[in-house]
Amino acid sequence: MDTAAITDEFAASQALREGHFELRSGLHSNQFFQCALVLQHPARTTRLCQALIAKAGTVQPDVVIAPALGGVTVGYEIGRQYGARAIFAEKQEGRLVLRRGFTITPGERVVIAEDVITRGGRVQEVVDIVTAHGGQIEAILVLVNRSGGQARFDHPLYSLLEITPQTWEPAECPLCRQGLPLEHPGS
Repeated sequence: MDTAAITDEFAASQALREGHFELRSGLHSNQFFQCALVLQHPARTTRLCQALIAKAGTVQPDVVIAPALGGVTVGYEIGRQYGARAIFAEKQEGRLVLRRGFTITPGERVVIAEDVITRGGRVQEVVDIVTAHGGQIEAILVLVNRSGGQARFDHPLYSLLEITPQTWEPAECPLCRQGLPLEHPGS
C-alpha cells in the first residue's frame, strides 16, 4: 500500500480534519486525525493494519498492547492479524496501567500499537508498563506519526503516515489570536 492509497483511506472516511484543535498533548494545531472515522470501517482497518504489519517485517509478537482508547481498535486488529493476544492499558488515577486481569509475562515478545502519536507520551507510558512487567518490545506500530520526528523510543517505530503538522503552544497559537473556536476532539 503506497502513501497515496493510505491517504485515500483516510480521506474517504473524512478522518483528516481542518480547523482549530487542542491535541491530547496540550498543543494546538490546524489539523486533526480523527482515526476513529477510518477505524469504524473494518475493511479499511484491516487494510491499514496489514500495510503497517508489512512495514514491520519479521516481527512476531506474543502479545499486542495499545493505550486506551484510541489504540484499542488498532491493537486488536494488529493482534488478530499476528495471531497474538491483544490487550490494552487504560487510565487509573491519571496514568496508564494494566487492568481487567491483563498480564505480560516476563520474556513475552510485545508489539505496542497506537492510532496517532504527536509527542509519544502515551506510547512511552506503555513502553514503561511493558518493561516493568519484563516484556520484550519488538516494535511500536502507529497508523499516523505526526511528531515530525520528535517522538523517539528505544525500540523500532513503524508508521503508515509520517507528517509534520503545524502545532503551537497555546500561548503562541495564531488561531487563538484570530478568535477561532477551539475543538477538543481527542478528549
